[in-house]
Amino acid sequence: MKLFHSPAAAHAAFDEPNLIAHAGLVPVIRMAERCGLPVLVAEKVKLTGAKNGAGTAADAKVMSIVGGMAAGADSINDLDVLRHGGLPKLFGEVRAPSTLGTFLRAFTWGHTRQLESAARAFTCNLAAHTGFVPKGDSAAQFAAGVRSGPR
Repeated sequence: MKLFHSPAAAHAAFDEPNLIAHAGLVPVIRMAERCGLPVLVAEKVKLTGAKNGAGTAADAKVMSIVGGMAAGADSINDLDVLRHGGLPKLFGEVRAPSTLGTFLRAFTWGHTRQLESAARAFTCNLAAHTGFVPKGDSAAQFAAGVRSGPR
């Protein structure tokens, strides 16, 4: 058997407005929302002094980055995957790659620590929500708001 075209000439485009190319993102984003990722980012990440509105809606921008990464994006330009086909109908507040790039470039070391704090709390919430961590574990206690030991 022989193909009649070269692989470089083949191109797949998801230009149908109702096509959902990455429907697997629905449970991923729903789990992130249930475990409080957008709320944690909104509470903890404050890009004060950022220009061009880079500091506004950090929660929506982080969720766009997380969704893009889960869909296979490995660069700023690849984050545009969330704006193709019917995905904008599924996910609200999807940001353009240029907006996300401006957001990420506005980060300083302190902002990275803020995001790390949100990610740490989210990981504890996720562990507690999924039940993979025993109830007596410190991560489950942290997620429940019980603090143990010195800080």
